[in-house]
Amino acid sequence: MSDLVRYELRDHVAEVTLNRPESRNSLNWEAYRQLEAAFRSAQADPEVRCVLLTGADPSFCSGDDVKEIMAGPARETTVATLKQVRPRATPAAIAVLECDRPVVAAVNGPAVGWGMDLTLFCDIRIASERAKFGELFVKRGLVSDIGGLQRLPQIVGPSKAAELLFTGDVIDAKEAERIGLVSQVVPHEALLPTARALTGKIAANPPLALRYLKEGLRRARLSDPHELGTWVSQTLGVLFQTEDHKEGVRSFLEKRAPVFRGR
Repeated sequence: MSDLVRYELRDHVAEVTLNRPESRNSLNWEAYRQLEAAFRSAQADPEVRCVLLTGADPSFCSGDDVKEIMAGPARETTVATLKQVRPRATPAAIAVLECDRPVVAAVNGPAVGWGMDLTLFCDIRIASERAKFGELFVKRGLVSDIGGLQRLPQIVGPSKAAELLFTGDVIDAKEAERIGLVSQVVPHEALLPTARALTGKIAANPPLALRYLKEGLRRARLSDPHELGTWVSQTLGVLFQTEDHKEGVRSFLEKRAPVFRGR
C-alpha cells in the first residue's frame, strides 16, 4: 500500500505530509490511520523536537473522503459506533493534540471540513497565498470536531467562530491572517522554506523546555491562575536541574551559541 501520509525526520523536525493529491488529500479510513500513526511516531521519538504538517499540492486537506466515509459500505458500522454511550474522539485528532512537541501547519491550499479542524489542532499556522479555510460541516448536516468547537473560538474569538461554523463560509488566506487564524501569509513557493526555517529555529531550542512550554499553554486554557502558577513553579524546579538550562546560562556568560541536548 502506498504511503497516504509521508513521514520524514530531518534535523530534529518530523515532516508529515498528507499524500492523496488526486483527491485533494481527503482522508479515508487508511489515511486517518496513517496520520494517527505518524503523530504517535513523532511523540515516541526522542529525536523529534518539532513537527511540520503539510499537504501534497494543490491542497492541504479537503476533509473526509465523502464517498468512502459518508456513503461507503462501512457507514452503518461507523454510525453504530458513534451512537455508543461514550464513543471515542477521533483517534487522529487526539494523536495530534496529545503530541507534546510544537506542531506547525504549512497550509499550502484549501483546508476545509476536517482539514480546517486539522490545522486548528496545530500550534502555529502559516499559509500560502493559495490557502482557503472553511468549516463546512453545517453544509453536510453535521457538527465540527474538537478543532472547530473548542480551538477555533480560542483562536479567533467566540463570535467569529460561531459565524464560520454557522455559515460554512470559506475564507481566503488574507482574511485568515486578518482574524488571527494564521500567523503569516507567504507566496506559495516560499511556504515550505518559511515553515522549515521556523521549525528549525524552534528545534534549535531546548527540547524539554519546549515540551513544558506547550504543556503550559494547554494548561493556561484550562486552569485558573493559581493552579497555573503552582504548575509553573513546579516546572521551573524541574528545569533548573537540567543540563540544557545550565548550558543556556554558560553559553550566555561565555558569549557563544548554545548547544542543547534534551537533558
